[in-house]
Amino acid sequence: MKTASIIIIGNEILSGRTQDTNSNYLAKKLVERGISLQEVRVIPDDHSIIKTVVINEASLKDYVFTSGGIGPTHDDITAEVIASCFDVPLLVRDDAIELLARNYKNGRKDLNAARLRMARIPEGANLIKNKISGAPGFIIKNVYVMAGVPQIFEAMVQEIILDLGSVNPILSKTIKVFKKESEISDKLGHYANRYKDISIGSYPFNNSGVFGVEIVISHTDRILLNKVFKEILLDFNGPNTS
Repeated sequence: MKTASIIIIGNEILSGRTQDTNSNYLAKKLVERGISLQEVRVIPDDHSIIKTVVINEASLKDYVFTSGGIGPTHDDITAEVIASCFDVPLLVRDDAIELLARNYKNGRKDLNAARLRMARIPEGANLIKNKISGAPGFIIKNVYVMAGVPQIFEAMVQEIILDLGSVNPILSKTIKVFKKESEISDKLGHYANRYKDISIGSYPFNNSGVFGVEIVISHTDRILLNKVFKEILLDFNGPNTS
């Protein structure tokens, strides 16, 4: 499976003033495309931190998605940092201006210096259209740079998602076992070692004093998933499955 990281950029997220919903939205879309999301990070509007994290994640993952920091204000620095990651100039590009201008009554005449900041795109990057406000995101190498405003972020995700991953979604099946996690850990470890390509997770629950564990197995291959599901179900004899 292809792998991905999501990087949420913004001091407002770290301070608690704003709640991140973008990573949750994108995570669900990635599952539908059979892409394994391996990390979500929240980092500040700090040039050196953004650069370090993006370069590292881009070298390790098939896809890196960023959210935030491409607006019109002085602290929106993501575009310039991404350009520096790939050692390319940051340009006020005409194609970005054209998309942005469509959102204003007088077109280009309404684009002041602050608004033109949203048309700054690294050289060689492809634009991500934004049907909400016109200001584009962009793609450079395997890094997808998108807005932080949830409605705009979601619109950008809709523009790119069908070109990512595959048509095979990540499928999941659940086995409910009424035992404590410590009682089943050895057996689960056996299955995890035997089927390294399958995600096998255990999630304890306590329903009114009744303890148990939900075992969730996930993979894009339905046949393999069903095979492992039946093996674990038989072994643990879970009374309830879904």
